[in-house]
Amino acid sequence: MLSRTADHLFWMARYTERAENTARMLDVNYQTSLLPQSRAVTELSWQSVLSISELLSAYRERHDAISAPQVIDFMVRDASNPSSIVSCLRAARENARAVRGSLTTEVWETQNQTWLELRRKLIDGHLERDPGEFFEWVKHQSHLSRGVTAGTMQMDEALHFLRLGTFLERADNTARLLDVKFHAVHSEFFGVATEQDQDYDFYHWSAILRSCSCFEIYRKVYRDVIRPDRVAELLVLRADMPRSLHASLNEVVARLEAVSSDGVAAETRRLAGRLRAELAYGRIDEILADGLHAYLARFLDRVNDLGLRITRDFLVPLAKG
Repeated sequence: MLSRTADHLFWMARYTERAENTARMLDVNYQTSLLPQSRAVTELSWQSVLSISELLSAYRERHDAISAPQVIDFMVRDASNPSSIVSCLRAARENARAVRGSLTTEVWETQNQTWLELRRKLIDGHLERDPGEFFEWVKHQSHLSRGVTAGTMQMDEALHFLRLGTFLERADNTARLLDVKFHAVHSEFFGVATEQDQDYDFYHWSAILRSCSCFEIYRKVYRDVIRPDRVAELLVLRADMPRSLHASLNEVVARLEAVSSDGVAAETRRLAGRLRAELAYGRIDEILADGLHAYLARFLDRVNDLGLRITRDFLVPLAKG
């Protein structure tokens, strides 16, 4: 496959996944902001959304204060923000348009219709009337895109690069969400908390689990109250949790092996396999003992390095977001 074609497919998938993850982050913050809490806590929560995407400085250049309406507007409709939902879905659609010949009609029409419908929703004020419903629509369109891709695309290199982009982006976003949100709870991780703290923590962790579509999975796997260490284990080490770091790296390794021939990208595959092995044989108590933030920071550095290596080995070496 031509590197330029692979590049467009890879980034089409990454931008679609990024739009979904942005919607997930905004949705969990919107839902938790409805809980009884101080103004300072609410502001810190919205600040964390910007921190996850490393956009706090860019936001402050445009706004004097942090407020829910302004953060939502910046992360949804601001075209100057490369990680906004508008920017991501427009970029996904443009990448799809550039390689229409490599996509099925259904895949292209899904991408194009998502972009057109997004513009209508924003003009009609759908976001302002019901932010939660709008975020659910973005997530639904991403699910639809993946489903149509899996159900209609030939199982060849085009599909492998689409899946590679999806799961590399998912690993990055899950790690960022967990890193920021894990430290946003007020009560101490293993300390004695008040009943009010415990109630707040329950809704906080429930919201995080729902933002990753794994609340029901948590209940099925652990059959117990929601505990932070188990939330971390589910999102980091469980290979049967679709949005976990382990599950994402399983897909990345499998797709790298599928598009690589002997001697091609050998070091990239080795590093991806090593990272996957550490997730497969890791223990959450050891990770927490060493510090979850430090672990996730190293993970993000390694995933970013993998992305750069994949670009160098297979794609057009252009600067991307």
